[in-house]
Amino acid sequence: MSSSSTPKKRPKSKHNSSSSLSTSKSSLNSIIEPPQSLFPSKGEFLRLIAVLAIAFSVALSCNFFATFFSSTSKPFCDSNLGSTDSLSDSCEPCPSNGECFQGKLECIHGYRRHGKLCIEDRDINETAKKLLKWLEVCLCEAYAQVLCYGTGTAWVREPDIWNDLDGHELMQSVGPDNATYMYTKRRVMEAIIKLLETRTNSHGIREFKCPDSLAGYYKPFTCFIRQLISKHALIIAPVCTGLIGCAMLFWKVRQKRYLSARVEELYHQVCDMLEENALRSKSINGGGESWVVASWLRDHLLLPRERKDPQLWKKVEELVQEDSRVDRYPKLVKGESKVVWEWQGSKSVFACFTCSIKKLEFFQNFFLLLFYANY
Repeated sequence: MSSSSTPKKRPKSKHNSSSSLSTSKSSLNSIIEPPQSLFPSKGEFLRLIAVLAIAFSVALSCNFFATFFSSTSKPFCDSNLGSTDSLSDSCEPCPSNGECFQGKLECIHGYRRHGKLCIEDRDINETAKKLLKWLEVCLCEAYAQVLCYGTGTAWVREPDIWNDLDGHELMQSVGPDNATYMYTKRRVMEAIIKLLETRTNSHGIREFKCPDSLAGYYKPFTCFIRQLISKHALIIAPVCTGLIGCAMLFWKVRQKRYLSARVEELYHQVCDMLEENALRSKSINGGGESWVVASWLRDHLLLPRERKDPQLWKKVEELVQEDSRVDRYPKLVKGESKVVWEWQGSKSVFACFTCSIKKLEFFQNFFLLLFYANY
């Protein structure tokens, strides 16, 4: 009995030791691992971010409004204060082109308020630019006339410019009693002094003149061409002479070639007409004379404007004179002595059939003219 009870107690002690070990491990894990309820869920985390964003935006807006109202509530430092007083935190420094008195800002004439600054008035600036351009055109065009034709006035007195500005429609729209009127004129005069040449005459009056470099843009085109030619006359004269000479030479060569071609064309027409007339006179049913008056051929073949050039028909007569197939002799026609031409060369009868219809009509009209002239 004692021997059997001893082995039964041993496994019991093993079981107790293992259970105590597992219990100690679980208690250890519970101490080390935090509970799951300690971390927020996904929805709670998103809500937390949204709350923080709203709080940040509210804080930023409050800071902006506080800064804005605190800055705008500050008055402007007076203009007559020193530089050390104007840098104090109790007031805003007076901006340039502005006058500050009792904390209020007023911009000088020609400038308008924009927040805490005084910026240039755009309307006054545009008016001054237009008046300056108008004066520039008037003075420079007048000086350009002096440079080109020697007429007009180069120097203009300052009182005359003031009078011209007073009469301009832009200045009349401003009003002569307005402080802006005087400021605009002052702006224009300041720009004119920078742009134009100035001098003081013997009476102590300031005068203005357009610069030569600027007056060149206002010269008329004819004046520019004339001055260009006179300045480069030594180069332009031989070039123009050479061009005219080349043009005349080209025209003469062209006229000579045209005259030579026209003479040959008329010569061939004369030969064809004389040949056809000879064939008609020798045909069975033909009739009439085998000769043709040279002056009739001339008047029939030449154009009205070609009849004014005697050299053209003279060269045709020279070619006919050199042709041995044509006889030339005087003949009494209707009581007047005329030079007639007659074809003496040989030609096949069948050559007539090779002529074109247009050529036959031409000769037919010519022979009708000869028939009516004889009868």
